[in-house]
Amino acid sequence: MGSPEIEANIRNGRNRLAVTVILGHAVKHVFNSSLPLLLAMLKVDPKFSLSGTEYGVIAGVGRGTSGATTMVAGYLGERFANRAGIMLFISLALMGISYFLLGIAPNFWWVLVVMLLVGVGPSLYHPPAIASLSRKFPDKRGFAISLHGTGGSIGEMIGPVIVGLLTTETFKVGTIITITYLVAFEWHEVLRISVIPALIFAVLVYWMMRDISTADTEIGSLGEYFGDLGLLLKNWGMIGLITVTAMRSMGQSAIQYFLPLYLLASAEDGGLAKDELTVGFFLAGAQVAGIVAQPIMGWVSDHYGRKIVLVPAMTLLGILYIALNFSDDGYQLVINILLMGAFVYSLHTIFIAAAMDVSQGRAQSTVVSLIYGASFIGTISPIIAGVLVDEFGLKSAFVYSGIVVLVSTVILAILRLPKTINQQQGSH
Repeated sequence: MGSPEIEANIRNGRNRLAVTVILGHAVKHVFNSSLPLLLAMLKVDPKFSLSGTEYGVIAGVGRGTSGATTMVAGYLGERFANRAGIMLFISLALMGISYFLLGIAPNFWWVLVVMLLVGVGPSLYHPPAIASLSRKFPDKRGFAISLHGTGGSIGEMIGPVIVGLLTTETFKVGTIITITYLVAFEWHEVLRISVIPALIFAVLVYWMMRDISTADTEIGSLGEYFGDLGLLLKNWGMIGLITVTAMRSMGQSAIQYFLPLYLLASAEDGGLAKDELTVGFFLAGAQVAGIVAQPIMGWVSDHYGRKIVLVPAMTLLGILYIALNFSDDGYQLVINILLMGAFVYSLHTIFIAAAMDVSQGRAQSTVVSLIYGASFIGTISPIIAGVLVDEFGLKSAFVYSGIVVLVSTVILAILRLPKTINQQQGSH
């Protein structure tokens, strides 16, 4: 039930909006989570023979354009708040088209150019989607945004398994796996056919959002948008959150691309030589805990404050990244990856809610674009990790990631963040 203070026009249609945005986010992350595994398969493909540094450059380019175009999406989400449906349609459709182009790439340079486009589609989704939820759920902001994140975790769990089932030829037991054995695809074929479901879901999300009323904003021009952006960047709390988010993104981006490579690569290259389906299940398992943890952590952060959740969770995440370097292949590795999954996306949604607290509900698409745009700094991270991997081996990427996250946790611990609405009400 919504609070009586929340106006009826804001409550109207907000549950359907939440369902639609969460569905679209799940689909988006099916694609997102598939990409690192597909790129790892590209890396070990003799046709490309990429070094660790080249692989890092490919991953970094995608993150770079994603972070850069998020700022554009922030303006569009603020200027056209009542056109969120069409923006989400463009986001999902563009993902499918860019994956198709990646699937027909003949060489490294083609891959590099297409990865510029691959980063654009996902970046167009979050600002309008999360800002719409924030406007419709001002009384349950952390919880609503965490549910949005849960949709992402579900997509992250499904994506690698789908890729594993479609590409692994070594399993013949069971109806579903028998079918996938008969029609096993190469990694580039999976990328090509992905355009079909992307376009289908793009149309579905647009159709579901076609008549949901949304709040108008006061942003009317690019100048006003950058004016709001300038005001936000004068707030030390916002600058601190952007810094912490950027560093956390650096740690996460290296894990995102080098963990599947570690699982897939041959023993001679320092990997565990697992087949694609097994790697898919490992990556899916990393999301299981997050599906449950996100709403719980969002609720706790709404009622008791953001830092009481963020600081301990960030500390654990940094330690778990480093622990990958020491975990034996078996139950230790499985437990480590499962525990990591409780925090990766859960933390990101709470950072967004914290940033919206700092902005006091103003320029919400702009706030989302700032937090996601901070990941632009993460562009260089896979490249740094790739250089380290070429020099010291695959596991060095994990130690690097953990150190970066722990340093960002120290910065977070000294930040002063405002109270949430529930904390303010509780203090009266």
